[in-house]
Amino acid sequence: MRIALASPYDFASHGGVNQHIQHVKLEFERLGHEVVVIAPLSNTATYVQSPDFHGFGGIVPISANGSVARLSFSFNLRRRLKVLMETEHFDVVHLHEPLTPALPLAVLNYSRSVNIGTFHAYAESSMAYFYARPVLQRFVDRLDGLIAVSEPAHEYAQQYFNGQWKIIPNGVDISSFTGPAAPLDHLMDGRPNLLFLGRFEEERKGFKYALRALQWVRQSYKDVRLVVVGQGDPERYSSQIDKHGLWQNIVFVGPVSNEDRARYMASCTALVAPNTHGESQGIVLLEAMAAGLPVIAGDIPGYAAIVTNNREGLLVEPESEHSLAIAAVRMLADGDLRARLAAAGSLKAEAYSWPKVAVRILDYYEEVCERKVWDESRGERRQRLKRVFRRMRRA
Repeated sequence: MRIALASPYDFASHGGVNQHIQHVKLEFERLGHEVVVIAPLSNTATYVQSPDFHGFGGIVPISANGSVARLSFSFNLRRRLKVLMETEHFDVVHLHEPLTPALPLAVLNYSRSVNIGTFHAYAESSMAYFYARPVLQRFVDRLDGLIAVSEPAHEYAQQYFNGQWKIIPNGVDISSFTGPAAPLDHLMDGRPNLLFLGRFEEERKGFKYALRALQWVRQSYKDVRLVVVGQGDPERYSSQIDKHGLWQNIVFVGPVSNEDRARYMASCTALVAPNTHGESQGIVLLEAMAAGLPVIAGDIPGYAAIVTNNREGLLVEPESEHSLAIAAVRMLADGDLRARLAAAGSLKAEAYSWPKVAVRILDYYEEVCERKVWDESRGERRQRLKRVFRRMRRA
């Protein structure tokens, strides 16, 4: 099968959608399929020589859903995509966030293949979707198959767009986190470590609540340490850290590789993910669960779809440093609780491995292709019958 995977986001930047595409591409190719990626690209040196990648410039950063999306508004976008769609003859074109301007909409406009759309985002509502719905529904109607990565993502999209939906989750690179990872020596000094993973400057990640909770956790565990792994500027929080004297209780690491992420997980007692909104699925939770690290997470729809409170982890009230602090103290104090949550979490994460998710997506391609063939043949039969009836009336 010849498959095109299209992303609206700059492929030189890290992000959940692009990581999804990279993993699915590898799994599809391992199963013998030919896969091409179509995406914006700001750093052309990375992929310019790759025949299975079509990159587009004109990158513009746009604020969206508490984050920054880097999208392509290249002047020659439509012309190049029209030629690409006319010459490549893909069996399936799979668009991720298909209603995000501008690349997916242009791909969908020119594609004559079987078109699949995956909706990743979650929010309680969208003014853009609400006002643009009459126009965007026409693009949705061009999609032969609709995928949502979680029930919250499905509920969000279904508010605005009609269609038959299939829920297929994001996957997790289980192999990167299940193998034995060596703890980091500088964190193995007997102090209890809590891990925060993510772009901590983004409001929706809830880092400020982790900081506020830390001062309360310190009342029970004076030497507790919050290990912060991810992109951001610590200076933004320096006044808050100074105010409560927390510099001895916090370490900013910066972004790290997947291998080192696993090592940080092996060095910590629990993951703290106090996100407040905007998460369709808890990938960071699944990675920690795969690594056997117990999780404490904000009780938001995208996280509650992964974690059942007190089964695979502890869910806490969003935007509540006190609930977060109580859960952290409970986790640090109870070894049996940590072991039970870790065992259940590891088992849950297995169902989200990329090989299993990729097979589910391919099965859905097959289902949609069969349905499209049947609908087209049924339409042809209807037209044939109409012609017969018209001839009968003339007779």
